Amino acid sequence: MTLHFSRQGEDEIVGYRVKEASPMAERIYQIWIEAPHVARNARAGQFLVIRIDEKGERIPLTISAVKGDLVRVIFMAVGKTTYQLATLVAGDEIRDVAGPLGKPSEIGHFGHCVIVGGGAGIACCPIIARAAKAAGNRVTGIIGARSAGFLILEEEMGETCDELFVATDDGTKGHHGFAADVLKQVIGKERPDRVWIIGPAIMMKVTSEVTRAAGIPTLVSLNPIMVDGTGMCGSCRVVVGGETRFACVDGPEFDAHKVDFDTLMARQKTYLEEEKLALERFSSHRCGCGGRDHHG
Repeated sequence: MTLHFSRQGEDEIVGYRVKEASPMAERIYQIWIEAPHVARNARAGQFLVIRIDEKGERIPLTISAVKGDLVRVIFMAVGKTTYQLATLVAGDEIRDVAGPLGKPSEIGHFGHCVIVGGGAGIACCPIIARAAKAAGNRVTGIIGARSAGFLILEEEMGETCDELFVATDDGTKGHHGFAADVLKQVIGKERPDRVWIIGPAIMMKVTSEVTRAAGIPTLVSLNPIMVDGTGMCGSCRVVVGGETRFACVDGPEFDAHKVDFDTLMARQKTYLEEEKLALERFSSHRCGCGGRDHHG
């Protein structure tokens, strides 16, 4: 594992430059960050921990793609830090980028792989799909969202996968229903050899039940609260197979059928009040000081 942090000189702080930044869907944004050392070592399934500025919190973001010296992250603006991140434009700098972190996806020549993404979790799917294809697998993609306005990376997934299915909860695009429904249909036609499911915890919990009865090896990428990303703080602990594991160093991918999703979802709510207060203060400060709008 290679860690790369920004450097501090005598007179200035050198950060990581944002090369591209743009909205992708409702409250979902992508940023391409110039981070050569990270880009050279990044593999499917790994993530970054970033800190926007010296007073900012550290947040984990999955590596969505690599292009030359650039690394792409995609995120939904839900709290203070992600809303602040969404205001960055090309030319801005991010103070710290640590990574790549976590264990890479275990990619082998399995045969038929199905990659299921939900909401902002779709961000993780193309890099895994490309790695699976490169290993000689046939890849089926399934992406789902609340509505068509929340769908991302449909074209990119379509170019990478052998076949792609789309589902929306409200039926505004593709199958009217959930990604789990489409996965059932795919399994009904041909039993896959390996399945990845990435999305909100409740979505991963429900969707992984589709493969449990069939005994299909299924992986999920967990997103617990995380601070340092190196296994020291213990805030990202999850329960897998009845044992405590750290998502940052033991994961982020785990056997879906062994994950205690209820404990995961309960821990994700730990700081809801603090997060709400931080966002309110950030929004109030920006409105009061004439800060620029998102990508404005």
